[in-house]
Amino acid sequence: MASLAFLWSNRIRYPVRTSNFFRTWAKRLLSLPELLQLNWRRTKFTRLGASIHHTAEIGLLRADGHKSFLSVGPYTFIGRVYMALHAPVKVGERVCINDGVEILTASHDIADPGWGLIKSEVVIDDYAWIGTGALILPGVHIGRGAVVGARSVVSKSVEPGAIVVGNPAKTIQKKRCERLNYNPCEFLAANRAWLLG
Repeated sequence: MASLAFLWSNRIRYPVRTSNFFRTWAKRLLSLPELLQLNWRRTKFTRLGASIHHTAEIGLLRADGHKSFLSVGPYTFIGRVYMALHAPVKVGERVCINDGVEILTASHDIADPGWGLIKSEVVIDDYAWIGTGALILPGVHIGRGAVVGARSVVSKSVEPGAIVVGNPAKTIQKKRCERLNYNPCEFLAANRAWLLG
């Protein structure tokens, strides 16, 4: 969840002893264990060298490799995701990465007799949405506002605003709107309890 300091300073305030006051504080208390657990996850990754903005939401992220290769921008949501951090993974602002997504940054060179490792960074730009169970392969750049459909396998970069689906992922004709202005973290119940009541 967003950092405790951020939620506290940006919390909605209702007059004391009103029904909204009691309802809001009940929601906050009920969501507190989840809030503390998710804050601990972010803290754990940052202590290991990752650069994660204090408003980013980190779910059950399993990241193998050098944590210093991971950078996550503001208001980004990462669910139950696996990342192989052999090279940098750069995630922008207001990105949504759904559960079951796998992001790989290395593979073996089939032309190399020694089966050497080929490493290449993955970049996911602002407002991108990676659907459930998608696989992002090394060297892929997901453009601003692009959408990767559920279970898609992305082996090539995706243009800004494009929507890709399938295995291998291919662009469909429909495009996403150009003017995006949302925060995927606002939809989480614990955040809503603090920010909206």
